[in-house]
Amino acid sequence: MRGAAWLRLGILLGLMTLFGVAAVLATPEGGRAVGIWPVGVATACLLVTTRPRTAGLAAVIAVLAFGSIVLGGRPPAVAAGFAVALTAETLVAWRLLTGGRRARPSLRSAPDLGRLIVATAAGAVVAALGAGATSLALGWGTPVSLALSVGVSGLASQLILLPFFCDLRRSAPVVAAGERVAQWALVVVVPTAVFATDDMAAAVFLVIPVLVWGGLRSGALEALAQLVVASVLVIHLTTYGSGPFAAAARTAGLATDTRGVLLAMFVAICAVVVLALVVSVGEQRELTRQAAAERDRVQNIVDGTLGVAIIGSDAAGRVTLFNPGAERLLGYDARDVLGRPTRNLHTAAAVSEKAKDYGVEDDYVTVLQAMAGHGATTMSLLHRDGSERRHLITLNPVVDDRGQLTGHVSTSEDVTERLAAENHLRDALATERRAADRLRDVDAAKDAFVSNVSHELRTPITSILGYTELLADGAYGPLAPLQRDAVRRVEANSARLLAVIGDLLTLARLQEDGVHLADRDLDLRDVVTSGVGVVTSTLEHRDLTVGTGLPTEPVALRGDAEMLERVVINLVGNAVKFTPDGGRVDVSLAVCPDHVELTVADTGIGIPVEEQDRLFSRFFRSSEALHRAIPGTGLGLSITRTIVERHGGTVALDSVAGAGTTLSVRLPVRRRR
Repeated sequence: MRGAAWLRLGILLGLMTLFGVAAVLATPEGGRAVGIWPVGVATACLLVTTRPRTAGLAAVIAVLAFGSIVLGGRPPAVAAGFAVALTAETLVAWRLLTGGRRARPSLRSAPDLGRLIVATAAGAVVAALGAGATSLALGWGTPVSLALSVGVSGLASQLILLPFFCDLRRSAPVVAAGERVAQWALVVVVPTAVFATDDMAAAVFLVIPVLVWGGLRSGALEALAQLVVASVLVIHLTTYGSGPFAAAARTAGLATDTRGVLLAMFVAICAVVVLALVVSVGEQRELTRQAAAERDRVQNIVDGTLGVAIIGSDAAGRVTLFNPGAERLLGYDARDVLGRPTRNLHTAAAVSEKAKDYGVEDDYVTVLQAMAGHGATTMSLLHRDGSERRHLITLNPVVDDRGQLTGHVSTSEDVTERLAAENHLRDALATERRAADRLRDVDAAKDAFVSNVSHELRTPITSILGYTELLADGAYGPLAPLQRDAVRRVEANSARLLAVIGDLLTLARLQEDGVHLADRDLDLRDVVTSGVGVVTSTLEHRDLTVGTGLPTEPVALRGDAEMLERVVINLVGNAVKFTPDGGRVDVSLAVCPDHVELTVADTGIGIPVEEQDRLFSRFFRSSEALHRAIPGTGLGLSITRTIVERHGGTVALDSVAGAGTTLSVRLPVRRRR
């Protein structure tokens, strides 16, 4: 322990010894007990020390108790018995009060007070048994009388003194200066007046109301101090033979020690009353403080919520709360609204609308009952300027601890503009949906028109090609060189036109609902070889290298061989068309666990990055192709992607303008079981 702790312990031990001697000396003539010995101070010695050896400190207490009792005039053997009994009382009370821990016991709640009473009562019983055993063994006095006197005196001492060493709730007193003077005056005057004479036995209970006054209005320590002052006065007057208890012992012919028993019982009762009030008042003041703090916190939250209207009402429907958010959103001043019916905030039309929504009677109270506790809903509130504002409202009932309805509280936010925006957006979406439907109809009509026109053009163009072939072969007579060149041009352009028509018909066929591709087993190597062969047969006048890398094992797949060959022709044809002479086109086929990948890479003109997202759109042609006047329809890649997707695959593009293009087709492997 530190020096201050040793000093505090020394002072307590000295006071215990001093008051112990005084208590024994104050015992009436002929008495055999030890008066109200300060056993509470002995227990306090164990409470104030931090790391003492309990056995050693108990031995010191026992020795000092023995000395004080001997100095008070008791025989050594009797003093030894009483010292052991009082030390045992100290240890039992300390152990039950703290659980054997070196900690300051709490005295803040009713359970804490109950623990203190039980601990002190148990210690008193132990002391009573020890005193009775000492009397019986040594023939000193009457065992029952001594047991009662020592036990009740110890209980009174513990209840008066121990609370000063407990953890009390330090609540501020509510007593005014004048009232405090009156309290202390009565604390001194009433016990003195009652116990200064032998004829006021019934007035002894006047002391208790005085102490109750202090327990209710003063702070905890001040109330305990008043208890100590009153107890000292009562003990002092009774010790010297004055007061109702001394008179009762004389007139009734009771044993001398009975006076001490009556006195100790009265002091103990006063202590219990004061302690109960101190604890209860402390709890109530703490609860009041917490409630006030919580009320202030809630009030700050309510006042600081400017974007939400918070409106409270009592059971009669009168406004009791109107926060700044409600003032801002509705335009009213709280002083103009408080105390008035909440019905004034709604029009009859708004109430009727909600009654219809909930399917209840068109009555304001009925509508409120339907809204309360059923989540958020929209309702119109009347603004001060006469306009109606749509609010998203949550209405909840407020009930007391008995379950009785005391009012309602609503939280709401103005959603007028939001609802208007949602309505505009909904109308815009509907308009856009109708426009999209019209565009789909136009697109379908366009596709039907293109398909019909293509069918109609195919036959005459085929006829034109037939006649140009006859002319070129000389079936209608020899042609001059210029005529032959003209026929060749007609034949070439007719072939190009026929190719365009073929692409259009193929695309239309792929886009028609209900049209399914052939689903047959095939070797993809054969499809790739056939498609590459179709393209390379036209390269006799080009300085271009076309390389093919195919697996040695068959690449089994299920699909439409004709359409997949069209994919190869389109990809390789585009690569050849957009690669200048001296370049290279590589066609490769790779087999993976769950798919096959066809890759066509060229060293051609490439595609600008900003145009790559549109490359697979119908009729789209890159700016490089247009700039170089490379012929084409812009349908090849669109057809390619459609065919690949109908086979469950994907097409990927990797291209850099001026550095070539790589197109990869992934097809899932689907084999017949």
